[in-house]
Amino acid sequence: MRKNNDVVIVGAGVVGLASALALLEAGRSVCVIDAGRIGGGASHGNCGTITPSHAPPLAAPGMVGVALRWMLTPDAPLYIKPRVDPSLWRWLLGFAARCNPADWRRSAIAKGALLNDSRARLGQWVRDYALECEFAEAGVDYVFRDARAFAAEQHEIPLMRELGVAVEAIDGSRYESLEPALKSGIAGAMRFDGDAVLRPDRYVDELARLVRERGGEIVEHCAFESVESASDGATLQTSQGTMQARDVLFALGAWSPKQAAAIGFPALRRAMQPGKGYSITYSAPSLVPRRPIVLRERSVCVTAWGSGFRLGSTMEFSGYDDTLNEKRLAALERGAAEYLRRPVGPEVREKWYGWRPMCIDDVPLIGRVPARDGLWLATGHGMMGVSMSAATGQLVADLLTGRDPAVDPAPYRPERFL
Repeated sequence: MRKNNDVVIVGAGVVGLASALALLEAGRSVCVIDAGRIGGGASHGNCGTITPSHAPPLAAPGMVGVALRWMLTPDAPLYIKPRVDPSLWRWLLGFAARCNPADWRRSAIAKGALLNDSRARLGQWVRDYALECEFAEAGVDYVFRDARAFAAEQHEIPLMRELGVAVEAIDGSRYESLEPALKSGIAGAMRFDGDAVLRPDRYVDELARLVRERGGEIVEHCAFESVESASDGATLQTSQGTMQARDVLFALGAWSPKQAAAIGFPALRRAMQPGKGYSITYSAPSLVPRRPIVLRERSVCVTAWGSGFRLGSTMEFSGYDDTLNEKRLAALERGAAEYLRRPVGPEVREKWYGWRPMCIDDVPLIGRVPARDGLWLATGHGMMGVSMSAATGQLVADLLTGRDPAVDPAPYRPERFL
């Protein structure tokens, strides 16, 4: 590990590694450190969908009522573990205050810009770098069994089209003829042909390979402890010793609030909470959907790759509780069984949980740490870390090199939480 570095990136998840690749391509040298292993967090077990369709934020009008109905049900799509946690309740109140049309639209526009850029850029990366990550421009379908929910979802179509997202509403009988993997009784589907899919763990491995091939260094099991910054650079203390750097990027994901004091940006504790997600990966059943689908009423994502079949999603606010909640996993299987003829595969290959970095306005924090020279943030991507990774990496590289950014950085600036 070099003691003197150009850029040190703290966090070897998908956002940190994508930023490392973009910085190397921009002519900066990079060392990535991580307290654990490459891709050991939320980068590993999500469903791998690349989704401009997910631009509308979670903080939507009406979400407070939905959350109140779900929040104390252990196997509901959203679960809040009962406990005394003032920081969580402050965050939830702030989230609830943003469930209004103006804030919803503002966040959707910010998310849409990053998601659209990332979707196009990721396709370029796959081609230019020959990434072997089972990438497919397959589109994604939202599937409904409730006619009222299907009708309500269509109210978002004008905004989606305004954001440049291709969307088509398909009635239930037609959709059943297109997708034989589904049981009868489908009310309709929303089809997003511009979305894509990849195998996220393989994508992260490929990013790590590219970083190393281009001269970047990755140091695992090297925990960040503290940092001091000055106009001429920064000094980091880590579990493997002291490092010097011209710039430091913190891509800590869900661990960002825990490191708020060490980074020198206490507002991270107000802005972010860890949101626990789950997935189960199987060998493929005999009949799988032709493209990734979201079982909308149950908030279950279904993805089939050549290498496996995954059910994932749910949102649990339980702090950093590190237990694998079997009730949450069982809810994924029950939800899939309502829609799919073959809801699970013959062999369970992995049961997984991980924490997503949930930002109170559902918009990432990307930019300079306020009042800290040479320190930068790329965090708060919620469930969109993989989807937003390529755009975030490029935006980070543009900001650190002083280039005109490909995406307007204003909506993502961390100082919005001061």
